[in-house]
Amino acid sequence: MRNNEIDIAIILTEGIVKDIHDGNPSKIIQTYVESPLIWGIHVSDDSKYTSLSELEHTKAAISRPGSGSQLMAYVNAKNQGWDLSKLDFEVVGTIEGAVKALKLDTAQYFMWEHFTTKPFVDRGAFRRVADCPTPWPCFMIAATDEVIRNQPNELKKLLDVINAKTSSFKEIPDIVEILATRYDQKLRDIKAWLDVTAWSQYEFTKEEMEKVQNSLLELNLISKKLAYKDIFHSV
Repeated sequence: MRNNEIDIAIILTEGIVKDIHDGNPSKIIQTYVESPLIWGIHVSDDSKYTSLSELEHTKAAISRPGSGSQLMAYVNAKNQGWDLSKLDFEVVGTIEGAVKALKLDTAQYFMWEHFTTKPFVDRGAFRRVADCPTPWPCFMIAATDEVIRNQPNELKKLLDVINAKTSSFKEIPDIVEILATRYDQKLRDIKAWLDVTAWSQYEFTKEEMEKVQNSLLELNLISKKLAYKDIFHSV
């Protein structure tokens, strides 16, 4: 989005809010998933660490600087009362990179979405020690300022199509079996995921945006708060 390589993205809430603060010429145009994202906190299967509290002074594997895996490491650290200034990170790129880093002990824990990482837990690449849900709706739909300015009607049509699908997504016949096959998941895990996931067809509210910005400000990940209109645009 920064490089005009894409016009629209479904994107982690905390990530896009922070990146708009950092100069990304984009705006949130709607909430996509209103339920929290459940971040699993994982160690290597043979790790000596068995509880979340033991990870306080260890290194977190992250996909890249500024990613959700890094931002949520700060959220988790704050929840646990850890010293945020002493957090240490190892950039690993992918889930496979995290598996390797944890196995080699170049990092000791990795935060990633609970259900996406469940197959890695099932086959023994990871062991989950805890979960950390986001304290806000987890996914937004965002568009570049250029597209918002030049193609508002197309954006409205896009949201209409998306909202028509998400409002009835759970009623699709055999959706549990379809998703389990497509994403190599167990039926019970897909059912559990559907139970805790709620899609939205509504705007990102001022109250929700305040909660995200207050958290990022408290974590020293942004230096000030922006106005609602600087982050959200109604199409």
